[in-house]
Formats: sequence, structure tokens, C-alpha cells
Amino acid sequence: MHETLFTPPLRQPAPRGLCTDCGISRTEDPKRCGRACQFIKPDYPGLEARVHGRSRDPGRPDEIFFGPFRRMVRASLVSPRPGAQWTGIATRIAERLLETRAVDAILTMAPDPADRWRPVPVLVTDPANMAKCRGMRMGYAPLLALLEPAREKGFKRLGIIGIPCQIYALRALEAELGFERLYAIGTPCSDNTTTERFHQFLALLAEDPATIAYLEFRADFHVELRFDDGRKKEIPFLQLPISKLPPDFFPMTCRTCVDYTNVLADITVGYMGGQGEQWLLIRNDRGVELLACLGAEVRTAEPGSAGKRQGAVKGFLKNTERAAGGLPLRGMPNWLRPLVGWLMPRVGPRGLEFARARIEMKAVETVLHLRRTYPKRMRTMIPEHVWALVKPYGLTRDAE
Repeated sequence: MHETLFTPPLRQPAPRGLCTDCGISRTEDPKRCGRACQFIKPDYPGLEARVHGRSRDPGRPDEIFFGPFRRMVRASLVSPRPGAQWTGIATRIAERLLETRAVDAILTMAPDPADRWRPVPVLVTDPANMAKCRGMRMGYAPLLALLEPAREKGFKRLGIIGIPCQIYALRALEAELGFERLYAIGTPCSDNTTTERFHQFLALLAEDPATIAYLEFRADFHVELRFDDGRKKEIPFLQLPISKLPPDFFPMTCRTCVDYTNVLADITVGYMGGQGEQWLLIRNDRGVELLACLGAEVRTAEPGSAGKRQGAVKGFLKNTERAAGGLPLRGMPNWLRPLVGWLMPRVGPRGLEFARARIEMKAVETVLHLRRTYPKRMRTMIPEHVWALVKPYGLTRDAE
């Protein structure tokens, strides 16, 4: 037991190569990884059609970047929740699902009692306990290992808050899991690392890293830190101590992930296109239902877009190539970094253009790292829409 949240003992993971430990290898049938893992032979068009009723529409250009969606909005809770990463939309949706008995339980992450940054998978049945799950965790966490215990407890309707590699495996196996109803609340994910490595990063950001209670990479090109005593600190991206991190700080799975925006979720709750608010992608009927359950608790507006992304993406491509498998570092004198850090939020890509830039950067990163480390996997791991995203930057399937 994890306080009043249910966490049964977990099996050890089966040994895998490219693996984020989504939890499937810890289930009774670890061989299911072969048909459930996005890092083996993903089928995004097929699963998008099954989950959303269609795959990406070429007539809606933003779907090439973000996946199928009905609607995109900027959003925030009228009454932000304390301890939430932004205003608390994802956890509030989960609370509402429990309050209205639309689900029997929520499968999500809570902090380890001994380490607030370490994620622990939990099944939540009391809506009041969702408050314990607010905020960001860092590290691999076998969320889907709790699908079988959930079924054994008689849960038939389940809400799941997960990152893309978890939601992909969930969708790949959904038909055989036997649940009557699944609601998938997806959060975007770009770069994960182990909890131990994350503590190394925190130690480079502050003299008292143990008191850091909050960290967020914001769309205004700053990292925001909050401390236990109420202090706040903002660090421009360009002044982060990236050069002091080991080259493999981010694992190869994260560098070759093609699903930043969690395209198989019913609703994606993120920040990239939010311009200081949260950014929601409502993808299907269940996503409409999930947003509607908040009623007047949430205010929404149309997302904005400004600036041009191409220069930033080209610079990222060059830096990634120059890093030769390490972390992409900007070749810029230190005296210039504060000035560029001041300019980026004012003239760089903002809103949806920032989100498009990040998606193209992830696509570029995927191609370059697979080409360098797993060239034989490029044929099966890179979906067609990723080749469309990188083509303007001179990366083509024909060149492989």
C-alpha cells in the first residue's frame, strides 16, 4: 500500500533494449511488448483510426504536427489547485470522473514517500486522493503494470493519466484488456531521465536542490523553479548547465520518440501552445466528454501563434549533428547568452508556432539519433508523418 493509494507489489521488468518500462513487461505476459511497444514497429495511422475514427487529415496541416484533434484551446482552471504543475486540469478531470462515478478508479502516478521526484504507479478510488498525485515526477514508472491488479479488483471502467509511450501500449492492447470503458488523459512528454539523473540536474540549478519543490520548462524559453520556502527562480534555457550533464543524460528512447503530443489520448493536457496557460487537444467524443465534465470550472480561449520556427529548428539540427550523439549544445559565447535569452521569448516562436517548432525538433532528433545508433530500425520506427516534418530541413527517407 502507498498511504491510501493502492500500489501492489510489482514484478521485475523483462530485459529490453529500447524500453521506458511502461509496465507491460512486468505483466503476466511480457511477450506482449512485441505488439505493444512504440519502439518496435508502431502503427500510428492504424491506432489513430481505431481510437479517433480517422488518422491525420492532410487538409488540416496542424494534424501532421499534433495528431488528430477536434479542437485545440488554451485553458486554465478558474480556481487553480495548489501543488498542481499548472492549474491542475488533468487531476481535476480525474477527480470529476471519480466524483461522477464515470470510472471505478484512476490509474496514475504519485510521488514516492521517500523521494518527491520519483514516480510510483497508483490506483486511486477516492477523488480526494487525487490531490496527492498533482505535479510532475521524473523517472521511469511502470504505470501499466497495474492494469492486471485493477482488473483483479473488479474495476471495469478506468481512467488513465499517462505519457505517450504508456498510452501507445495501452491502445495497442486495449481490445484484449477487457475493460468496459477507458478514458485516456494524456500529457505530452519529450525527454525523460532516471530519477537519480534528475537529482544530478537539480544539484546544478541551486545550492539547496533538496528544497526544490517544482520545476517546469516553460514555453517562454525559461525553466521555473519553486522552493519549499516560497522562493521562485527563473533560468533562461540558454543559461542551463547542459554542458555539465553526461552525454547520455536523456536515454535513447526519449531521443527517438515520435509522439511528443500523446496522439492516442482522448484529451492531451499540456502547455506548449498555451502561451502561459495550459494547452488542450480534444481528440474524440471521450475527449469532448472529459472537457465538458469540468463545466464552468475551466475557462478556454483560442490558441495564438507568433514568430517563425524555421531558424530555431535549423539551429537545433546543426547542434544535434555537431554533438555526435551527445546533448545538443549551442555554440555561443557566454557573454551573448543573456541577450539571446532575453530576445527569444520576444521574437522567437510563440504559441502554436513554438509547439510546431518543438515537434519538428523531436522529429529531427529521432532521425539523426536512429541514423547514428540504430539505422536498421529507421524503416519500422519512423512513421510517414515524421518524414514529412523533417523533409523541409533536408532529411529524407531516400537518403537512408
